[in-house]
Amino acid sequence: MSKVKTAIVIVIAIALIGGYYFYLSNKNQKEDELTVTAVQNVIMRDLETNYPPTPKEVVKYYSELAKCLYNEQYTDEQLTQMADKLLDIYDDELAQNNPREQYIKDLEKEVEGFKSEGNSIVSYTPSSSTDVEKYMHEGRECAAMYCIYTIKNGTHTTSSQQEFILRKDTQSGHWKILGFSVTNPSK
Repeated sequence: MSKVKTAIVIVIAIALIGGYYFYLSNKNQKEDELTVTAVQNVIMRDLETNYPPTPKEVVKYYSELAKCLYNEQYTDEQLTQMADKLLDIYDDELAQNNPREQYIKDLEKEVEGFKSEGNSIVSYTPSSSTDVEKYMHEGRECAAMYCIYTIKNGTHTTSSQQEFILRKDTQSGHWKILGFSVTNPSK
């Protein structure tokens, strides 16, 4: 009888070890399949149903896109998709001044120059919601705000402040970027 009990215990132990191994193998595969890169994350955002609701959130999304463009590895197709997302959050006036094909070429050239100098965007800090200045201009609701970017080059970091002007779209009611400029160029 003891040989039978020993055989049963061994078979059960082998089944448990095999089952546990199978569980761990499938768990790791599922985790690998669910990993989404930062680039994929910004591209997957559906602006039709999930458009940033405030000027600050628009600038944050712009900054997420910029951080991906200037820091991450991506395909030409993903570059085009990120450029399209940027154009989607631009005011019609700004988008018309940047024809899509030329905008993509210019963006690619700008990103290459930034990366070739060894730069990367470490972080960004948009103005607090209370620091967003809203005003009317020519009958349209506008907003002005700042965002500070921390840029790293080797071991050296600098800050660059950009001012954003946004305008509320009359048809969709969404805040769109009308323009932006560097207010304290870093050297």
